[in-house]
Amino acid sequence: MSENTNNAKNVRDDEIDLLDLFRRMGKTLSGWINALGSAFLISVVFLLKRWLPLALSVVLGVGVSYLLKYTSDSSYSADLVLRNNTISNADMISYLNRLHTYCEENNSQELASSISFTPVQVNNIIDISAFWIIDNGRDGIPDYVDYKNNHNIYDTINLRMQDRLDVRVKIKSPQALTQVRNGILKFIESDSLFQQRNRVRLRQSQELITRLEYDRIQLDSLQKIKYFVETVNQKPQGGGQILYLQQSNNTQLIYLDIQAIISRKLALEADRDLYNGIVTVLSEFSMPAQRENGGFFYAKIYVPIFFFLTLLILILLANRKKLEDVYNKY
Repeated sequence: MSENTNNAKNVRDDEIDLLDLFRRMGKTLSGWINALGSAFLISVVFLLKRWLPLALSVVLGVGVSYLLKYTSDSSYSADLVLRNNTISNADMISYLNRLHTYCEENNSQELASSISFTPVQVNNIIDISAFWIIDNGRDGIPDYVDYKNNHNIYDTINLRMQDRLDVRVKIKSPQALTQVRNGILKFIESDSLFQQRNRVRLRQSQELITRLEYDRIQLDSLQKIKYFVETVNQKPQGGGQILYLQQSNNTQLIYLDIQAIISRKLALEADRDLYNGIVTVLSEFSMPAQRENGGFFYAKIYVPIFFFLTLLILILLANRKKLEDVYNKY
């Protein structure tokens, strides 16, 4: 009997401890909520009392932004999409990013020599970079350009497109984009290894086209012979009217083979005629509608900086006495 009493007492004690725990958790949570509410109200009152210096800091940030807009060089961005016909996209992007290195290092002499520009014309170029184009969902449709170079190469759903790439140019005067385009294409076409590979590609393509045409002629002759033989075999032995029956399966298979050869030959001829260079321009530079570093570009940077600096100074001034006491104490 005493054992049952002790068990019941332990159960009641556990229930009391659990209720006390929930009670303490409720008090702690309530204290946190009250503290957050008080901090929010204090912050709102603090900002409202000092709205004038904070508003002036925003106005100052906007003013500095527009001052930088009108005193700094304009910056425009435009994109050129190229189809790579000869080498891998990785090799071409690496090759084109030599121009990006020249721009980063301010190596005007090498940049001018690479794209056949004069030193004065090169001063108009801010940057030239090549990027991968990403295909989301493996549907063969380009979706976006990986400007940040952070695409996961192990992603098997969203892939880097292997037949095209993006070249982004940042320039001070957009009127020179056509000259930059021509300079980039000259830079690519002037590489001797690329030229050799492209000649080999075109020669092999032509040889394959010639062979396919020869095979088509042979199969066409064979089809005519088979059709003639089958027609003769269909004549009645004793003379009379010819019965035109359906062609045999072998003759139909020859027709399908001829059709496949013609389709492949036409595709190779189209590839040879349309993409006969090392690269092909798929999308030209479009004239930028507005400069990249306008007033809003600088405002996103300098307005928050001036606002938070002013706020920090106001907080320090409001707590100056406490800070002096802490300083004197330690």
